[in-house]
Amino acid sequence: MSERLLRPKEVCELLGVSYTTLRRWIKEGRVKAVQTIGGKYRIPESEVRRILSGAEVREIRAVIYTRVSSSDQKDSLERQIQYLTQYCISRGYKVVDILSDVASGLKTDRRGLLKLFNYVASRQVDVVVVTYRDRLTRFGFEYLEYFFKQYGVRIETVFGEELKNAYQELVEDLIEIVTSFAGKLYGMRSHRKKRLVEGFKKLVEEVEKGSGESS
Repeated sequence: MSERLLRPKEVCELLGVSYTTLRRWIKEGRVKAVQTIGGKYRIPESEVRRILSGAEVREIRAVIYTRVSSSDQKDSLERQIQYLTQYCISRGYKVVDILSDVASGLKTDRRGLLKLFNYVASRQVDVVVVTYRDRLTRFGFEYLEYFFKQYGVRIETVFGEELKNAYQELVEDLIEIVTSFAGKLYGMRSHRKKRLVEGFKKLVEEVEKGSGESS
């Protein structure tokens, strides 16, 4: 005999939780559900009995990661921490740690980022929470996402794409890329490398000036 499947409304009444909470639990894998052909969710009766019997709904362990590119952006760092902490509380996550870096999103040896990797590899976290994708990395976000997924960890970006007004930080990252490539081509102390970097900086200034005049 097949198991009885309950509608979400029935389950909410039995468990004493809101529909929003139930949906979040289903999405996070804390409550098993069956999706019908029509796309609606049904919860097995045994799953409801499990929760009512006192079996703990699995707690979601979260690590908050924040980053700014320079020390004069410390206020932004604090705002990220405060917002993400409240966000995790509202989602019912257990915050395992709050990691912060003051460095370019291009740097791969950031202390906070390396500690985050250790949390992921040792399976001490279920979700990594960031404000924007570029807080974790300027490029290659999909690689990190894939790497974390291998350990059952997902990345939750609260606002999705990178901050629209983060122009200056992007310019600094571009200059760092040009500097790195020029150093590999000509040597870090080469005059040709210095001329190339200075020429790129001048080009950026001209673009900025042109944008200002056009606006």
